[in-house]
Amino acid sequence: MTTIATEATTPFDAITAEELRAVGSLKWSYFPGKIPAFVAEMDFGIAPAITQALHTAVDTGAFGYMPPAIATAMSEAFSGWSRARYGWEVDPADVKAMPDVIAALEIAIDHFSAPGSAIVLPTPAYMPFLTVPLAHGRRVIQVPMIRTATGWEYDLEALDAAFVDGGGLLVLCNPHNPIGRVLRRDEMAAIGEIVDRHGARVFSDEIHAPLVYDTPHVPYASVNQMTAGHTITATSASKAWNLPGLKCAQLILTNDADRAYWEENGRAFGHGAANLGVIANTAAYTAGGQWLDGVVAYLDGNRHLLGELIAEHLPGVGYTAPEGTYLAWLECRELGINGSAAEFFAEHAGVVTTDGAMCGDGAETAVRFNFAMPRPIMVSAITAMGEALRAR
Repeated sequence: MTTIATEATTPFDAITAEELRAVGSLKWSYFPGKIPAFVAEMDFGIAPAITQALHTAVDTGAFGYMPPAIATAMSEAFSGWSRARYGWEVDPADVKAMPDVIAALEIAIDHFSAPGSAIVLPTPAYMPFLTVPLAHGRRVIQVPMIRTATGWEYDLEALDAAFVDGGGLLVLCNPHNPIGRVLRRDEMAAIGEIVDRHGARVFSDEIHAPLVYDTPHVPYASVNQMTAGHTITATSASKAWNLPGLKCAQLILTNDADRAYWEENGRAFGHGAANLGVIANTAAYTAGGQWLDGVVAYLDGNRHLLGELIAEHLPGVGYTAPEGTYLAWLECRELGINGSAAEFFAEHAGVVTTDGAMCGDGAETAVRFNFAMPRPIMVSAITAMGEALRAR
C-alpha cells in the first residue's frame, strides 16, 4: 500500500475534478469525462502575487503597444531570479521578451545556426522539437539517449557523429521534457566541448528550470565561457507558475556576436509577446518564489507517491522519478499491450497521457504522464490504469 498521505491534507489535495473542469482549461475540457495527464499544465491555480499584478494591469488599461518600461522590468526581474536561484549573473539588457519558447527556437534556427544545417535532437524529446525544424526546411537528426539502470545519459559519441553528419544546432532541453533529467555541470561541459569542436550552436530550453528537486539547475550557458559563446537560452515562467496562455518567454544572449546581430536585426524578433504575459512573468520572478516553493514541495511528494502507485497498480511499468519537471516517463513495454499504450489507457481507463510515439523513434511503447494534479486525482488515475490492465 502507498505510504504517502492521500487524504485532503493541503489546499491542493482538496481541488476536485469538477472544479477543474469548471475553469475550462484545455487540459480539462479537451477530453470530457476523462482524467487528463497529457498537456503540460498544472492544476494548482495561480500565485496570488501574479493575480494581483494582472488585476492592477487590467484596472490601469495596460493594453497598448508594449512600453519599454514593462519589458525592462521583466528583464530585470529575470536577472534577479537567475542570480538568486541559479547563481547566474545575467545582464538585464541580454534578456529579450518573446511570445514563447518555440518562437525562440525558430529565431535560433533561422538566425543563429548555419543555413541549411541539421538540428541535432536527443530523444525522447518534447514533441514540437521534432516538427518545428521541418517547417523551417531543416533536417532533424535524432540522437537516442542511453537508458541506464538508474536513469538516462547523453550518448556523446552519437552526438559527435550527428555533427559530423551535418548538425549545426543542438536542442538541449534541461530540465528535460519528457524524461525529467537535470543535467550536471560536468555533463554539460562535455557536451559543450563536442559542440565547440564542430563550430556548432546550442539552443538551451530551460523552461522547466524552476521545477527541480534534489539536483540544482545549472544554466548551460553558465558552465564556462565556451558554452556561453555558442548558446541561445530560452526560458519562461509559464510552466512553473502555470501561465502558458499569457504568451511570454525570455531569450537570453550570452556572447558579443549575438548581441550585435540582435541590435541590428532583432527589432521584430519578439513580436507577439503580450503585455499581460510580460507583467505576469515579472510578478512570478519577483514575488512568486514562496508560492512556487510550496508547489515544488507538493510535486516532490507526488513524484514519490507516483512510484509507489506504479509498483502497486502497474507492476512491469518502468519509472524513474524525475529530477525536475512534473512529467513522468512511463515505459510500458513489458505490459504486453498491442498497439499504443496511450490509446489503451485513454479508452479503457479514461486516463489521457501523451503517446511516446510523438517523442521520437524508439519511444512508441512509453507514455508521458503529467503528475501536476491533486493527489486524490492521481491515485484515481493510476488505480484506473491498473484496473484496465487487469480487466484485459
